[in-house]
Amino acid sequence: MKQLLLDIKPTALPTLLNFMAGRNDEALTSLNAVANNTAQLKFIYLWGEAGSGKSHLLSACEAIGIRVVDDVHLLNNHAQIDLFNTYNQLKESGSALITAGLHAPTQMGLRDDLATRLAWGLVYQLHPLNDAEKALALQNHATERGIRLPTEVIEYCLRYLRRDLSTLMATLDALDEWSLTTKKPVTVPLLRQLLQLNLEV
Repeated sequence: MKQLLLDIKPTALPTLLNFMAGRNDEALTSLNAVANNTAQLKFIYLWGEAGSGKSHLLSACEAIGIRVVDDVHLLNNHAQIDLFNTYNQLKESGSALITAGLHAPTQMGLRDDLATRLAWGLVYQLHPLNDAEKALALQNHATERGIRLPTEVIEYCLRYLRRDLSTLMATLDALDEWSLTTKKPVTVPLLRQLLQLNLEV
């Protein structure tokens, strides 16, 4: 049981359905349109800081057969030329392409031709969830798992743990397992006990 939090992984495979949109509703709606073949524009570029959900959305799109390219800001000149050519080929064939990077297309020092192509489609800045949205996501996750989750446990998680949602969800799952193992209800003291056990490993 001491290993519960050591290898924290996302609690579920990323999908468009389990993405907590927060202020990113418009981007999610457009991605769903692409996934359902109802989109007029099939080229979408997502940008934002780490933890804003870019990788989740790209993984979800890739899983349903859409071509994706992440971390565009890290591409060298040769890779940028490849992406430029890929963009043109997909556009000609009527296929979709979802790309993502740290900043807007024209603010990353990319080749002009590639930056222009990426900006031609829909461009969305993704915003990380605020604390209220993270709390709601945790409560929803707990409800789905049948966990009775006190508000003070959520507040403790948001105050003292890593704040990315996948870590918070994985911690909640580990706490649920620990609660079942110890036959004790989910409480802040039980969470502290679990965290202390992992520190001692």
